[in-house]
Amino acid sequence: RSRPYLFSNSVAPAVVAGSLKALELVSTSSQARETLQRNASLFRTLMSEAGFDLLPGSHPIIPVMFPGEDGARTAAAVADHMLADSGVYVIAFSFPVVPKGRARIRVQLSAAHSEDDVRQCVDAFVSARAVVA
Repeated sequence: RSRPYLFSNSVAPAVVAGSLKALELVSTSSQARETLQRNASLFRTLMSEAGFDLLPGSHPIIPVMFPGEDGARTAAAVADHMLADSGVYVIAFSFPVVPKGRARIRVQLSAAHSEDDVRQCVDAFVSARAVVA
């Protein structure tokens, strides 16, 4: 037997203020959302043209797939190379976080990225793949 109890927290004032401001921004302008969609579309197009395997979708979190037995090692090496040589920070995921043989690098685009940022990221992927492969 255990004693029932109630655990309750209030939301911190800074979280409430930040949430209200975010809602204000998205309700008064669609510019950031349009920029984000444009960035995701450009990234998907350029990466596909460069021969990378992407999970389908239109969202701004884009998994770049590295399938197979060696995929985890390759994804980790590519991510490490991208940060060390190009200053592009991406995260590699492999088993047990994702299914075995389905390693990936998760790219998170934002409206704060410029078109040049997106192109630099794609160039970093291409460069890292050439070195790692």
